[in-house]
Amino acid sequence: MAVGITQTMAPATTTSVPLCLRATFKDTPSLNNFDKLVQDLKDALGPSSGLTSDDVDVEHLTRLMKEYQSDEVEWSRFAFGDASRGYTRNLVDEGNGKSNLLVLVWSPGKGSPIHDHGNAHCLMKILQGNLTETRYAFPSSSSSPSEPSEPASKPMQVISEKVYRENEVAYMADELGVHRVWNQDPDNFAVSLHLYTPPNVARGGCHIFNPETGKKSHVPKCGYYSAYGKRLNE
Repeated sequence: MAVGITQTMAPATTTSVPLCLRATFKDTPSLNNFDKLVQDLKDALGPSSGLTSDDVDVEHLTRLMKEYQSDEVEWSRFAFGDASRGYTRNLVDEGNGKSNLLVLVWSPGKGSPIHDHGNAHCLMKILQGNLTETRYAFPSSSSSPSEPSEPASKPMQVISEKVYRENEVAYMADELGVHRVWNQDPDNFAVSLHLYTPPNVARGGCHIFNPETGKKSHVPKCGYYSAYGKRLNE
């Protein structure tokens, strides 16, 4: 299966495309270490409702992600990128129906807006390149249940900023704030693996935030660019 950067709507560029995003791998083993990681994560979650369940060990899931040593030959069949976008969401596995596993391909010099996770939890492992995560405090708003939330009107507060490198793992959840992730490299794509549970964003969307005002907007659906190694029609 050919794996490549899709640049249908992108202008001409001299961007260096990694081998893993433009090569065809016909001899990928039927069950490699990446496949085993996918199965191990599925087994660890089991029939539960995800990371929010009492019977799920978050540290164990994190350890599984850390123990896997990234090999582009193993995951490249899922790595569909598009230089005209900030990043692409490529579905790898839906697990037990209460989680999903995605490969995200980040375009050079681009990234995500500030966003929440729809009351879901996320583990992120860097498969290739470096990614910068900036975390923000939730914008202040009215908390009275009898009143509509008042829109925020001041710049969002940065809590932290960290660069994650290949094979490092990060954990994020809404109780920790909101964040943006971006690829600072102006020439090369970056690739990461994300485990979301429950898969609320895929079902109901998320909120994105204006960094200058804190105002949030609802994105009703966050779909997939590809699924199970096959490009989807939009």
